[in-house]
Amino acid sequence: MGKPTDGEFDAAEARGRAVLETEMRAQAARYDRESKRVIIDLVNGCTYAFPVHLVQDLQGASAEDLAPIEVEGLGLDLYWPALEVDLYVPALVAGIFGTREWMTKELARRAGQSKSAAKAAAARENGTKGGRPRKGVSIPTVAKRVS
Repeated sequence: MGKPTDGEFDAAEARGRAVLETEMRAQAARYDRESKRVIIDLVNGCTYAFPVHLVQDLQGASAEDLAPIEVEGLGLDLYWPALEVDLYVPALVAGIFGTREWMTKELARRAGQSKSAAKAAAARENGTKGGRPRKGVSIPTVAKRVS
């Protein structure tokens, strides 16, 4: 691969400026032990906070490991040295707290734990129909005779 042309360099520089002007970037970040949240002060003057239990790579970490947070990459990344975890600030602000697969499983797990009148009514109705089949029990099928 050859040396970039002046035009390619200018285009890359313009893309970089656009990212710095439009993406949410951190000015500072800290861990609040009392609320168990990471608090990010953004360069636009806003503050964003999230509970650490929502983040795939931070779940189960101790307060001592969560406390030292470094702002890197012109404010686009947060880094926890003790955990060797690097998270992208715009993704955090957008509510992306893990991989797509992990977030899908986490959302399904939380939905399964929810309680509502509609869910209780549906369970009662299902119970009147004999409930859910037991795991490992095969249900015989009726074969139709073709003549």
